[in-house]
Amino acid sequence: MKRTNATALSAIALATMLMSGACHAQSSVTLYGIIDGGVTWVNNAGGSHQVKFDDGISYANRFGLKGTEDLGGGLKAVFELESGFHLGNGQIANGGSLFGRAAYVGLQSDWGTLTFGNQIDMTQEMVYLFNVTAWASGYAINQGDFDRMNGDHLPNAIKFMSNTYAGFQFGGMYSFSNTPGDFHTGSAWSVGAQYQHGDFAMGTAYTQLNNPSGIYAFDPYAMIGVSSFFGRPTVSVDPATGAVTDLYASDSFPVDKQGALGVGASYVINTVTLSGDFTYTQIKAFGESEHMLVAEGGVNWQVTPAFSAIGGYQYTHFDGHHWNQLSAGLHYLLSKNTDVYLSGDWLKASQGVDAVIGYSFTPSSTTTQADVRIGMRHSF
Repeated sequence: MKRTNATALSAIALATMLMSGACHAQSSVTLYGIIDGGVTWVNNAGGSHQVKFDDGISYANRFGLKGTEDLGGGLKAVFELESGFHLGNGQIANGGSLFGRAAYVGLQSDWGTLTFGNQIDMTQEMVYLFNVTAWASGYAINQGDFDRMNGDHLPNAIKFMSNTYAGFQFGGMYSFSNTPGDFHTGSAWSVGAQYQHGDFAMGTAYTQLNNPSGIYAFDPYAMIGVSSFFGRPTVSVDPATGAVTDLYASDSFPVDKQGALGVGASYVINTVTLSGDFTYTQIKAFGESEHMLVAEGGVNWQVTPAFSAIGGYQYTHFDGHHWNQLSAGLHYLLSKNTDVYLSGDWLKASQGVDAVIGYSFTPSSTTTQADVRIGMRHSF
């Protein structure tokens, strides 16, 4: 009896191992992540110098799981769960959502990939890589991220990304509001395409948010340092002390629509990559409309296989105001997964605007702001 049980258990164990081997042959799951930390000096943040530990700057800190399962006939199931976090205190980023960076499941075929969940928009898919100033310095996102060039996401979304045909790829997505009785408010959509041939690449995308809220809500003073937005004050100033109070730090500025069109391109010449992009963003509120224009260009020079130098210039125009920004970065690879870097930015805004680089610091008390950062990044 014992021998029979032992034989049966051995057979079950062998079958289990064979089945497990078969599953591993058809499926894969990958654990990955990026960890970035360092020290930043800012010349003027609210009227004072600042030296602070900061993280997720060169690349946003994240860890995630992604995988595929072969369903046969050229069809695969795919999924990804990605969480952002702050290295300095261990807290969850992206508004405190566990998988605020990505959480989706879908199907992949010979035509493309159809996915459902919280996913990056088409601006990130198609244009983000041409944002050369942000590659030079992670702080150098376009003013206020109005044009969504910082690598943003859309929740509750259905998304399709085509496969690449002769260097051409396209995609589109729709984000549901999930509001009973109101299909429009809080919804969003995004479309885009890209093309690559040899050393040349280009992409374009349009993303629209209806009544943006949550982590994409508007706080005009913190985002771009203006004292008025759509003709309404964004700050109050104490006449005795000069202290500035942000009027929309807690309750966001009510925006009806945010629509961002972007186009970018790059060209590789030996060890040098030239990149640039242009974005046009329309913002509607109180029945009125304002437009932000951003143009930037720069170069990524791969000096050696381990050492690269990146620099860029960014110009912004919005509501009669102008911003001029220079950004630069030096990156040195200690290994294929670990690098150290030095970066810096200088921003000059129009008179009456308190300069703020990349929506990252307390606005300056003047029209200029500068930062220098030294950091380290590891990926796995």
